[in-house]
Amino acid sequence: MDYALAIETTPETVPGGTGIMLLHPSTGETDRIDTDFFKTDTDHLFILSTRTTAREVQQKLEYYEVDESRATILDTLSIERGYSRRSGQNIRYVSSPDDLDGMVEAIETFLETHDGKLRISIDSVTEMAYYADEERTRTAVEQILELLDEHDAIGLFHVAEEVHDDDVVDGYRDLFDGVIELEEDGRVESQFS
Repeated sequence: MDYALAIETTPETVPGGTGIMLLHPSTGETDRIDTDFFKTDTDHLFILSTRTTAREVQQKLEYYEVDESRATILDTLSIERGYSRRSGQNIRYVSSPDDLDGMVEAIETFLETHDGKLRISIDSVTEMAYYADEERTRTAVEQILELLDEHDAIGLFHVAEEVHDDDVVDGYRDLFDGVIELEEDGRVESQFS
């Protein structure tokens, strides 16, 4: 199954199982790329949010006119910030921001219980590493990539370039089928294998 991509400089389509790294400056405005990824050719989407709460994700989806009824949001921060957690129809929680096993399990459950064209957004790998560590985070990313392949889904993984050592960023580049680079001035470049 092929998926359309509506992100500038990227191929028109990518096959199911494709993992894409969104490499961006830590101050970069990634919402436009993220929501372009969601809006096109998608039956269901899963947003793993380690950077913002579910409420903030819902506001972003509404602002960019993404069909929220198709979205499942995994909120990893509300418990850390002491916010009340109300599981809605499309909102899930994990016990803590470093519960990487719980995150992978939630993605696996989503992929097993939804049909059609499925997209996953990991926002962000950098925050996962902040709360856990680089080694555990890389293992979780590898597990998620295997799940994408197994379920013919695609995923977009946010990585803040200057936060990680160069060898860590290079290691991630090698894992992914494509890399979208968002520059400080908003320009977008991409490389796909």
